[in-house]
Amino acid sequence: QMQVMESGGGLVKKGDSLRLSCTTTGLTFDHYAMAWFRHAPGKEPSERAGVACITWRNITTYYLDSVKGRFTISRDNAKNTMYLQMNDLNPEDTAIYYCAARPLMCTASNQQYSEWGQGTRVTVSS
Repeated sequence: QMQVMESGGGLVKKGDSLRLSCTTTGLTFDHYAMAWFRHAPGKEPSERAGVACITWRNITTYYLDSVKGRFTISRDNAKNTMYLQMNDLNPEDTAIYYCAARPLMCTASNQQYSEWGQGTRVTVSS
């Protein structure tokens, strides 16, 4: 059974950093593209915005202009784990962050991902 599990969220202040982790079981990790999505407060449940994605070949894509230069996505295939290093956080980054997986290639469409974690909450105070 495939499982995807996020960790690392929390309450931080503006300008702080956090590193989110996503571990998986039951799938061939190095055959999957791994992505981070986020669901901001007040948004519809379907509005999970793509943050970043990393392919099985470590090709990275950042979908939000607001995170470029501040967030870094990476993966460690030996540990079946993906990371999102988030620096210089601001209140607009407050959201539930979800990890998602799909075979091989990245896409910004949340409907194209078959495996999802339960999410980890990130709250940034001003």
